[in-house]
Amino acid sequence: MTLMNVPYSVEELNDAQVKLLQENELFEGAYIRPLVYLGYGVMGLYHKDAPVNVSISAWKWGAYLGEEGLKNGIRLKISSMTRGGNTSGMGKAKAVANYLNSQMAKYEAVEAGYDEALMRDDQGYIAEASGACFFMVEDGKLITPPNDNSLKSITQATVIDLANDMGIEVVRRRITREEVYICEECFLTGTAAEITPIKDVDARIIGCGSRGPITEKIQSAYFDVVAGKNEKYLKYLTYIN
Repeated sequence: MTLMNVPYSVEELNDAQVKLLQENELFEGAYIRPLVYLGYGVMGLYHKDAPVNVSISAWKWGAYLGEEGLKNGIRLKISSMTRGGNTSGMGKAKAVANYLNSQMAKYEAVEAGYDEALMRDDQGYIAEASGACFFMVEDGKLITPPNDNSLKSITQATVIDLANDMGIEVVRRRITREEVYICEECFLTGTAAEITPIKDVDARIIGCGSRGPITEKIQSAYFDVVAGKNEKYLKYLTYIN
């Protein structure tokens, strides 16, 4: 029993996503957003008697942070907004309510002239961006925070697997703000962000001020995976025709 009982099976939802892409002829790349939500019928904070509805949307969506950003990197601002603590609610749930935190952080960053926000947890360690995971490179190692105060990410897991395949050591540990400022390279990962390099953080130039060599290597490997060019990862793909 869950807090929201989805009226469809995982198989039915997956089939609906495939049909959606087929019916709209979205064969050259698209973003898919399934959404489970409470329908009309019950007012108030206790939700168990409200009907549960499901929608799935898909649309063409280019590089989330811009095509230029994929090549030359984006500007990142460490936000004054703190990632919600684990005791404040179900922070790891991919729930719409949790995204107000991300929305406010993103707004602050963009209004200040940056492209994206990086949030810290309630103890001051790096958590994640407004909608993506954070990686940095130091001494040739790939470092990313544990998911103790961030969403688990398929893209993050894929990057870790690819790095292991390429012999790049991956370290999961807490990261402090000042470490980000002096790292050799850093980038964001996510369904929308894919692999987006970072050129500066809080106006401090990172590495060469553009996409670094390890970031480029991982980015290239990732795009090979999603394009079906890496046989090891074919089992994770669903082909649409």
